[in-house]
Parts: sequence; C-alpha cells; structure tokens
Amino acid sequence: MLYKKIAFISFLILPILLISSCRQVKDIAYFQNEKTTPTRVKTQERPIFNYDAQIKPKDLLSITVVSSEPEASKMYNLIVPEVSDPGISTSLVSQPSLQSYLVDNNGNITFPVFGKIKVAGLTRQQLEEFLKKELAPAFSKEIPIITIRIINYTVNILGEVSRPGKYPTENDRLTIFEGLALAGDMTIYGRRDNVKVLREKADGSKSYYILNLNDKNVIYSPAYYLEQNDVVYIEPNNSRSRSSNFGSAESFGISALSVLFSLASLIITVLKK
Repeated sequence: MLYKKIAFISFLILPILLISSCRQVKDIAYFQNEKTTPTRVKTQERPIFNYDAQIKPKDLLSITVVSSEPEASKMYNLIVPEVSDPGISTSLVSQPSLQSYLVDNNGNITFPVFGKIKVAGLTRQQLEEFLKKELAPAFSKEIPIITIRIINYTVNILGEVSRPGKYPTENDRLTIFEGLALAGDMTIYGRRDNVKVLREKADGSKSYYILNLNDKNVIYSPAYYLEQNDVVYIEPNNSRSRSSNFGSAESFGISALSVLFSLASLIITVLKK
C-alpha cells in the first residue's frame, strides 16, 4: 500500500516538473515585444535585379581619383601619413594607403578642395558621377577615373545558423541567401518562415522585416537584398525551444523521480523483512 501511494505521488509530480521546465519560443527568441512586433511588409511588384546600395551615415568610403595628370589628381587622394619606425630597415618601402572618409551623422563627408559634400542617400555610381562633373575643370587632358567603395559593408547574422557573426561583402550586394551561405546556412532548428531583418535607415529610423524563405516570392521583398549593418535573426522552432532546457530542469526532474522510485523500492523491501 505504501509503495502504491509513493508511486501515485511520483506520477503526479512528473507532469508538473515537465510542464514547468518546458520553454516556449517567446521565452528565448529576440524581438518579442508585442507592441513592436515586425509586420510582414508588402512585396514589391517586381524584384530589383540591379540593386545598388545607398550610402548611409557612419559608412566608411574609399575614394580614389586617377588620371594621366598625377599632380592634379594627387591633391584629391588623401594619403595616410607614414610613421617611421627606427627598428625597420629603410630599404623596405611600403605602398602608401589612402585615407577613408567617414560619413557623419548628417550624411556628409569632407572632401579636399570642395569641403563638405552631402553623400547620404546616394549610390556609389551617383557619387562617382557627381565628383567627375565637379572635378572635370581641374583636369585639362581628360576626365579623371573615380572609384568609390564602402569599406565597412557588413551584415550581422544571428540565431539558428551554423556560424553566427558579422560578415563583410566586397561588391556592395548581398542577398539573404548569400548571407546565410556565409553563416553556414540555417540549422535544422531554424524557422524558415519567420526570418527577421532589422535595418537602420539613413535618417536613423529602424525598420523590421519578416521573410518567409519557403515562399518563392521572397525575392520581391525589400529585405531580399541586405543593406550595410543589417541584423538578420533566425528564430528557433518549437523543437529547439523545448530541448533548450532539457539538460537542466527536465534532467533534474527525471533524476529526482528515479531516486524517489529507488527509495520507494528500498523502503518496501525493508518493510517486508
């Protein structure tokens, strides 16, 4: 009779331990404030195949001016000052590097001769064409070749991927699938239908996008092409959420019940003697 009572109590405790230890997605996922939950944005009428990134505040720009008139172009290429090191042989000559331009909070850079130039919201090509037009009078033989690069074009990929982290791109163009490929793709526990993208716009405002990678029309989403400093978050599915706490509370509950049953068996054995 005592054994039956102990077993009955144990079976009552087991569901309580398991229920209390189970976690839901909302307990571990990012961006869970219900008042600001990202909405599924309307897709565009057609995909943008010729995507060009726009320059934003805090971007680092590399601007190179090249022409057949080196003296004329020299004044527009800021060279990083060389720092002499007495411990290094003077026979070793390093190639000088160009300084980068930091876009300030107002979207401006300070360019030689011209001073402040508004660059935020422009694409690289638009800025190149603008500088070519402005610099043309300073060159008598030909229009200079201007090359602009966004040095710090990176995206952050978090959550259920094989290698979470910050990933750069050299061509200023990165799709959501290319970004996931850099991060080693999603794990089997990632939600394909609820990929979140956090984006900061040029004016400092932030937007949330939700992508359903199971839908072929994902290519029409404005978040299909990732912009610099985007944060991509892969939310865990229910299976991962349930298993996330298995190694602590659930294991403890199971171990406690095993001990309880062992004690019950021992007590009954002793009482029978």
